[in-house]
Amino acid sequence: MSGGRGSGPVRVLRAVLARVPPAWGGLRRRLVAAFALVAVTSALSTGALAFREARTGVLQQSQDSVIQQFRTSVHHAVAAYAPPQPGQSDLQRVVDQLLQANQSQGWRVLATYGSLRAAAPSPEFDKLSPGLLRSVRTQRAAVFQRVSADGRPFLVVGMPVTYNAGEGMDSRLSGLVLYLVVPQDTEQAYVEAMVSGIERATLVTLGLAVGLALLAASGVLRPVRALRRATDRMAEGHLDVRLAVNGSDELADLSRSFNDSAAALEQSVAELRRLEAQARRFVADVSHELRTPLAAMSAVTDVLDEKALNLDHETSDALRLISEGTNRLSGLVGDLMEVSRFDAGAAELNLDEIDLAESVRRTLSARGWQGQVETRLPPPGVLRARVDPRRLDVVMANLVGNALRHGAPPVRLTLGVREERADVAWAVITVTDDGPGIAEEAMPHVFERFYKASTSRTRSESSGLGLAITAENVHLHGGRISAANPAGGGAAFTVELPLHRDSAADADDDIDATGGAR
Repeated sequence: MSGGRGSGPVRVLRAVLARVPPAWGGLRRRLVAAFALVAVTSALSTGALAFREARTGVLQQSQDSVIQQFRTSVHHAVAAYAPPQPGQSDLQRVVDQLLQANQSQGWRVLATYGSLRAAAPSPEFDKLSPGLLRSVRTQRAAVFQRVSADGRPFLVVGMPVTYNAGEGMDSRLSGLVLYLVVPQDTEQAYVEAMVSGIERATLVTLGLAVGLALLAASGVLRPVRALRRATDRMAEGHLDVRLAVNGSDELADLSRSFNDSAAALEQSVAELRRLEAQARRFVADVSHELRTPLAAMSAVTDVLDEKALNLDHETSDALRLISEGTNRLSGLVGDLMEVSRFDAGAAELNLDEIDLAESVRRTLSARGWQGQVETRLPPPGVLRARVDPRRLDVVMANLVGNALRHGAPPVRLTLGVREERADVAWAVITVTDDGPGIAEEAMPHVFERFYKASTSRTRSESSGLGLAITAENVHLHGGRISAANPAGGGAAFTVELPLHRDSAADADDDIDATGGAR
């Protein structure tokens, strides 16, 4: 009779979860959903069991009461108005008597005897099922059935009339059968009231469950949020952050584990920083201490180089080796000093707006490389940028020198402009050669300190710091540097330096993307 009305709380639960803000996602939403689901399931299960028992009790009590009352009424009516072989009028008097004795019950009564039939208060009697009719013909006890018609519940009772055949003998059927149809609107209303009560109780339980879930979620999420904030602060470099530990549950254990890990991490990082600072200081101190004797040695070797032509062959070769070693050592000390300044954060830019093409020409001219390098540069005064001239000279000298030493001619240098967006442009400097290129396994390490791509270069004049210093100088300008092996062979190093919009616009009018003049 209830039809599926118990699904109402489930619809309410879905509506509540649908209204949960996106910020309540994750653990909070799962806790609320789990609490609500358990509450609704428990309430529905309890309500369903209570409803079934109450409904069965209500209908059973109503059914027993109606059957007992109908049996008593039939007994009196048949004894008073029905002879052993009743006629049509006898059947009608029995029906009328039954209705008169139960006027307030809303009964409808049908009496049959053979082919005779009498009904009241109306002749329509369409609620007798074939199964009920068969049971009445074969049984000596009352038969009942609950049916629903036009949305209303009815109790249908079939009662055969029996006569006592004598002492010690079974009763026999008289052939007279009385049928009763009585509406059960009162019982239906009572059952619906129970369903409504169960739904209201379920909604109240759901509300309490959601409230408890929110409280539980707040208690669970409070340390989780604190852990997230602490983790964010650690990611920002605040390694001294710690969590407050309250209680002795799993969350408290998690907080203690976090604090222990943070303390260990802080100690490890502090030790690493101390060792790193000590290493930087050692390199800087050693480099500084070596500069004075190296300066003296360089002065002496310069004097000896001038007199080497007047010495014998063996002494001249020895002086040459000493001079080369001194020059290499001086270069290494200079590179180490530069690296130590980068590590200490003491490297500074002395910016000046210069003509990039003219700066490149001066770098090549100062080292005597004009005839060894093919250049494609814009005309003088076209491409200007704010850079540190000294550091740009170091970048170009390292890249071109690296190509001349380890590549193969021709070495090419191009300078151009690349537009990235309407408000962003880059000066692009590319140095290429036709040598063997860079090994694939060495490609990720070419800008690392002291890295040499080939074991044959371990004893070369290169210290392995040139490309690392070049990359540091480019990054100091806010630029980018990359290495690649072009399809045609050789190696290519590309430096990109940011340009001001006015400089880029002026340059773009006079040069193409590869640096050639228009």
